[in-house]
Amino acid sequence: MKSHLAYLGACVLALLPLACTVGEGDGRVRSDHLYINGCWNGPYDLGPDFFGANPDQAESLTIRVQRGDNIEDVSDGLIVLVNDLQDVRAHLNEDIPVGLPRGVTPPGVPVVYNPNPPKVSLSLYLHNTCHQVNGTIYSVAGTINFSSLFSGNLNEGSSENRLTKATFNASFADPRELADADGKQAADALASTVTGNFNFFFQRGQPSQPFE
Repeated sequence: MKSHLAYLGACVLALLPLACTVGEGDGRVRSDHLYINGCWNGPYDLGPDFFGANPDQAESLTIRVQRGDNIEDVSDGLIVLVNDLQDVRAHLNEDIPVGLPRGVTPPGVPVVYNPNPPKVSLSLYLHNTCHQVNGTIYSVAGTINFSSLFSGNLNEGSSENRLTKATFNASFADPRELADADGKQAADALASTVTGNFNFFFQRGQPSQPFE
């Protein structure tokens, strides 16, 4: 599990050099009771003002919804990883299940082949709020609904195909803590319901700064 989370963290860190000026858009990310061990236990409102998207050969898309345009290491924000981008775009206005990133399981639980893994994974990071602990939790259940989704084409000329607009309602937790929880009631206490939405147009930045 640690290796998988470290890999996911490395993937997120790999995006750090891609940060640019604040991406225009609007949205919200809120929880009536957010729990991150050693960091936060209560209502939380991200108040995002940066919205970015980074495609990978039009096959996947990484969406970043963040407060401020600083690097993720020192910011609070939400990452939405869309795998099978074109398939997800074929199911607009439908509730799409979200879950842990592919290959990530709690400690002691073997990685089992899943013929239908989640096409969308979310991670909420509080690296500005949580200075001394791992301030990242991951979607373990819930749904996201895209009414519009960027095509992934860096040279996309259609404004309609550059728009990303979505709402989500998901349960977040640290999967390592869920694995150690004693019973369902304890596991439920470690999970946080987070809701939100985001709406922005993709704008291509400089080659070294595609996030915008």
